[in-house]
Amino acid sequence: MKKSLKRAISILLCFAMLFCAGISTSAADDVVISRIHCTVYGDTATQRGISWYTNVETDTQVKVYTLLGLVDVTDSLTIETECEEWDGNYMHKAYISGLTAGTTYTYKVGDGSNWETGTFTTDNGDNLVNFVVVADIQASSLENFEKGKATIEAAFKKMPYADFYANLGDFTNDSTNEEWDYYAEAMDAINATQTIVPVAGNHDSNSGWFNNMFALDTTESVRTNNGVNYSFDYGNVHVAVVNTNDNISISNAQLTWLENDMNSTDADWKIVFMHKSPYSLGKDIKWPDACYLQESLAAVCDKTNVDLVMSGHDHMYLRTKALNDNKVVDQKDGTTYVLAGTAGSKRYEFRTFILNNYFSQDILEVAVSQKSGYGNYWDGETLDNADTNNIGGVFNTVSVVGGALKLDSYVLVDETGELNQIDSFTIVKATGENTVTYTGENVQKSDIIDTLSSFMSLAQYSLGTWLGMFIKTLPDLISTYIETGTF
Repeated sequence: MKKSLKRAISILLCFAMLFCAGISTSAADDVVISRIHCTVYGDTATQRGISWYTNVETDTQVKVYTLLGLVDVTDSLTIETECEEWDGNYMHKAYISGLTAGTTYTYKVGDGSNWETGTFTTDNGDNLVNFVVVADIQASSLENFEKGKATIEAAFKKMPYADFYANLGDFTNDSTNEEWDYYAEAMDAINATQTIVPVAGNHDSNSGWFNNMFALDTTESVRTNNGVNYSFDYGNVHVAVVNTNDNISISNAQLTWLENDMNSTDADWKIVFMHKSPYSLGKDIKWPDACYLQESLAAVCDKTNVDLVMSGHDHMYLRTKALNDNKVVDQKDGTTYVLAGTAGSKRYEFRTFILNNYFSQDILEVAVSQKSGYGNYWDGETLDNADTNNIGGVFNTVSVVGGALKLDSYVLVDETGELNQIDSFTIVKATGENTVTYTGENVQKSDIIDTLSSFMSLAQYSLGTWLGMFIKTLPDLISTYIETGTF
């Protein structure tokens, strides 16, 4: 069955469940069900995680259906549930196993009387994989969450057959109940028909909020209090999700986990999702936590043949050429780094002094500022060009077909509501060449020894590499602050 047809069927399933299964989506008995997410969990062909919140304590019930919601297959599945009070609400999670590959399911979650409905389609294991990537909605008001929603809706109009979508972090600004309620009001309808791959941002990292919001496989996660690292296969693609809130940036334990994880797969494509970006022209790359990733994480990517790294954090779009040891190499022999832009309304201008100080302009392929009054872009020689069509929310679509990976990036233009394509590139390589070189257990928990060694690694980099770059650019930092009030 073609994936576009599956997507159409998934939408029909919601209506079928509403009218054929007698689901009540009202808030009877004052029960409000919200913040619903269907997440990748374990084997994407046979498993899913589902999470939701209620405003009062209720039972945690899940029903799963096939054939347009007409056949209840719940009893044939293994479903583990949990519920706990979280900051005045109740967090519910369900971990579903025993699903059939390449099958579209309808699910409903609730307490037995009050229900909300969603759909998902399991991985069929072929070499055709499509997904959407967004980052940094980071809103505080419903108005700004709605702007992020519009960007994501535009992404699914462009790619209605997406297998999943990744959000690269900073779902909200302060991770409060009020903001997550705004997020749910804007995003619950989208999340009801999509499988999400969530990435922890620094604004999502306080007091365990991220882990409590999503049903994820945390068995290999180095930490869970400030984010989660995990991995999965989808078709011929292996994805590792990295937590860049781990020991300020990334711990030695998580670097070991990432190296082992990438060496434990023979998938044709290796992709890393993370929040903080190793390469940026924004305000955050000048600090050692993000800059350190150019040395630490990039070295792991070099050793393990990672094809693509996608990140957020600096609220602009940027793509490097293929790199190995921070040098440009042939596209199939290196890692391409993409700063995915922001789907939200908070955007940064370029810090032009970054170029040739924090990394060489030779590695830069594309850069676009989304910020009103700027809209600058890199033309191969200068960052001074500007185009109002670059001002808006950004989304990315990625299609993998056998040995070809294609990424397209778009701005939903603020002024016109039209799409402006800002980037497109394709990587082509031979398939069947990756082999498994690690087969051991990959549980790398952070302890006091790891914390100390990680701190020493970051301190050594900061004093030996970063400090010289920072001092060199300090006059530009000061003049920028005097001229624009930004640092």
